[in-house]
Amino acid sequence: MKQNKKRVDYSRWGYYFILPFFITYFIFSLIPLLDTIRFSFFEYFRSGIRQIGPNFVGLKNYQALLESDMLRYASNTMILWLLGFIPQIVVAMLLAVWFTDKRLKIKGLQFFKVVMYLPNLIMASAFAMMFFALFSTNGPVNSILLNLGWINQKIDFLGTPFGTRAMIAFMNFLMWFGNTAIILMAAILGINEEIFESAEMDGCTPLQKFFHITLPLIRPILAYTLITAIIGGLQMFDVPQILTNGQGSPNRTSMTLIMFLNSHLKSKNYGMAGALSVYLFIVSGILCYFVYKMLEEKDPTGTMREKAKQSRKKGVLTNAK
Repeated sequence: MKQNKKRVDYSRWGYYFILPFFITYFIFSLIPLLDTIRFSFFEYFRSGIRQIGPNFVGLKNYQALLESDMLRYASNTMILWLLGFIPQIVVAMLLAVWFTDKRLKIKGLQFFKVVMYLPNLIMASAFAMMFFALFSTNGPVNSILLNLGWINQKIDFLGTPFGTRAMIAFMNFLMWFGNTAIILMAAILGINEEIFESAEMDGCTPLQKFFHITLPLIRPILAYTLITAIIGGLQMFDVPQILTNGQGSPNRTSMTLIMFLNSHLKSKNYGMAGALSVYLFIVSGILCYFVYKMLEEKDPTGTMREKAKQSRKKGVLTNAK
């Protein structure tokens, strides 16, 4: 007689392994998020040693923010992000295409990857302090320029809106371009080489290959890069906070939304801070949606995919001959 062997069901073990993550997310992320939304509808702040609230005020906090300088700080945040992100994505894309081009036969690729990624490992606070020391009025940059005779008087780099914004953008560029370049390099290396070979046989130029093959095929990674960059840009805080001592100087032209949020938290105004957090969440969601729709696949019928397959087959047959 055959003995019936008991079969062990392992399907539930997957749920056991992901359970700690969901418990951690529920306690430390979801509950605070819901609590922030709840506080945004309440008047809840501290006046001296006296605590006001929480008193339900509806949408009063949201209206008060619109009447404040929030839109000005949102404009500052967008300007700082664009000044840093546009050169970041351009340089990262150029480096990614360059390092993945097998015709150049670049040696020491891993070394260059490490060098590009190193600024990302430096704490933003340390990076900001270093630049503050370098470009201060009595810093080494001014001393070198004076000794070379290139300037007649010291330059106050942090004394003008353009100088402060340019320095913040430059620091963000240095910290993140290497990370973006490595992600794009991985995306380009994931493209089948046969597609490029077939395109070369059809007489495609390097620019045509880049715009008609590389960019469309790495669109999902570009969408990921843009979305994470938008979220990171809206959360810009540490570099301008340290560089301007939390004042957003000069004349609050480098004050970001998170610095504005932090000022409400420092004054214990949790109602306004919660409303501003909700605004940031909504804006992030809207921007990410537009980026996703802008970069989503524009080939619903599959015509382009079929052409790519035919081109690939043609290249294989040609090589076989």
